[in-house]
Amino acid sequence: MSEQTTLPADNQRKVFIKTYGCQMNVYDSERMGEALAADGYQPTEVIEDADLILLNTCHIREKAAEKVYSALGRYRDLKAERLKQGRETMIGVAGCVAQAEGEEILRRAPDVDVVIGPQTYHRLPEALRKAKTGERVVDTEYAVEDKFDYLPKKERGVRPKNVSAFLTVQEGCDKFCTFCVVPYTRGSEISRSTKQIVDEARRLAENGVREITLLGQNVNAWHGESADGADWGLGDLVFHLAEIDGIERLRYTTSHPRDMDERLMQAHRDLPKLMPYLHLPVQAGSDKILKAMNRRHTAEEYLALIERIRAARPDIAMSGDFIVGFPGETEEDFQATLALVEKVRYAQAFSFKYSPRPGTPGAELGDQVPEAEKADRLQRLQAMLTRHQLEFAQSRVGLEMDILLEKPGRNSGQLIGRSPWLQSVVIDGGEAEIGDLVRVRITDAATNSLAGVRIA
Repeated sequence: MSEQTTLPADNQRKVFIKTYGCQMNVYDSERMGEALAADGYQPTEVIEDADLILLNTCHIREKAAEKVYSALGRYRDLKAERLKQGRETMIGVAGCVAQAEGEEILRRAPDVDVVIGPQTYHRLPEALRKAKTGERVVDTEYAVEDKFDYLPKKERGVRPKNVSAFLTVQEGCDKFCTFCVVPYTRGSEISRSTKQIVDEARRLAENGVREITLLGQNVNAWHGESADGADWGLGDLVFHLAEIDGIERLRYTTSHPRDMDERLMQAHRDLPKLMPYLHLPVQAGSDKILKAMNRRHTAEEYLALIERIRAARPDIAMSGDFIVGFPGETEEDFQATLALVEKVRYAQAFSFKYSPRPGTPGAELGDQVPEAEKADRLQRLQAMLTRHQLEFAQSRVGLEMDILLEKPGRNSGQLIGRSPWLQSVVIDGGEAEIGDLVRVRITDAATNSLAGVRIA
């Protein structure tokens, strides 16, 4: 730190964390915040008050790196202004863009002090201490040690910000889909130990969390060992977590079709605490395109899997991911995707135009689809997906269900909860409180939300 800079008047450093991307990044940001809190940083939502600005980045979307560099340009000016006031502000870049770009970030953004990858963020406090001596730090080597062993444990008795929480159980991917950067930014598939997961779930429950969503790039590839030495898959883990007092609801995301096994389907059949909602990406309905994507399943195999899942849990809502305009996709291939969507009728879905990711096999393929055709196909696909989503929501009208109240609504007295199918439900809260499971009857439906009334 230079002689012109001073500590905050209250001697308390503050960190502003901006999170891009998926739920796992949200979880990672929370854990980085906890690690920084143990090192003397307190969170702030006012960026001008921050002594550390930390960007936790995602590399999945188009032009992700350029968006990060654009943000860093704005923060550079803020850093300079703060220095004039005698306050030093450090800037850090974490997550998948940090992993992919590494030293390039320091070259293009000279005001960045620390670049740290998603497998090394437990070393963030150490990296910041080095940076304070004037060293610009890049730490993107895949850690040999288990980062979760080095992160602060969630304190018991501390009320969480939400009554629902994410819990990472698996990271990385071995599937190597040709469009995807995850194997290169998150590394190979690694499962957290059963003990780590159960201990964290128990602490969450003791602190008032009632719903846990298990996270992983391929969450249903999780495997571990039980207390008596048996080999467990995700289904076994879910059965075990359902026994924890205080946990009323369990979810998991994101799954791969090739890792959906019978035990996990049994969990959907037999566990009321496992919510009837499954995000199971297919990406395309054409076998030619699925093969080019290296998905390693056919459309017929995917549809047969959906049938087995629905046989186990008839009321389950399906969610999916779709990419249109992958290299070589013809109108016939796209029609196969529409046919698959019409058969499955997703309650929710995410769809995107294909955009090449540097370093992935898909970026090297010829026969790229013109942007105008991609846009037209995406519009047609999204129109169908939106119609199905609205039809599913409208099919909930008149049903009675339990919802978990999570936050205040827009209007006075309103509370918002989640249906078993992950939809937002708005009710007149009355005497109910956030964290309550209440019985409601659904009275109205929109594409993305439901309205209901409490049942006495």
